[in-house]
Amino acid sequence: MIVSNQSWIEHFAGLARLPAEIRGQLLRAAKIVSLPSGTRIYGPGQAPEAFLLLLEGTVRVQQVSESGREIVLYRVTSGESCALTTACLMGYEDYLAEAIAETDIQAVAIPRDLFDDLIAKSSLFRRFVFTAFSVRVTNLFRVIDDVAFSRMDIRLAEKLLELSVGTKTVAATQQQIASELGTAREVVSRILAEFQRKQWITAIRGAITLEDRAALEKLARDR
Repeated sequence: MIVSNQSWIEHFAGLARLPAEIRGQLLRAAKIVSLPSGTRIYGPGQAPEAFLLLLEGTVRVQQVSESGREIVLYRVTSGESCALTTACLMGYEDYLAEAIAETDIQAVAIPRDLFDDLIAKSSLFRRFVFTAFSVRVTNLFRVIDDVAFSRMDIRLAEKLLELSVGTKTVAATQQQIASELGTAREVVSRILAEFQRKQWITAIRGAITLEDRAALEKLARDR
């Protein structure tokens, strides 16, 4: 998908309803950027320079500990903004996590000075920003709740079912799944070994085949 500097605003209903004067400001100041898969968009210690809106692709936002352990906080997909960028812009803080392009992406970058100006003077723009932010924060609290309180075997069953929609095989390493769940690879390995003993899955290097989807779905319902 190729979006021009004059048409991107129509991809976001909340912005398309803005007065013509403000839409004009956005169209004149914002820039469309394209980045290849694997690009590190931002990282800890960096200050945000623009409000980002994703037009195409997927961005993974993750936290990495000093020991190198990763936890996926959320993903940003087409039509969404990055909640961490919003928080850092409004709080004048540096990033504490990193964002990685999981696919080739196309995004709109609204300069910080214009973002600050529109937040101050446009109620419609504020509503657009805060609505997206509140939805993401609510989802993030669900992630925290899952990590803190949910049984890991249930969460792993749910993740396997989620990743295998439309197919029988999940093409992911145990470390990648552990990062998705916010746990250690050894924990995932132990539970997968138990699933395999029960003949629910077959695990090989870099792939997991679901042999008994019904059993995994039954476990996931035990939440």
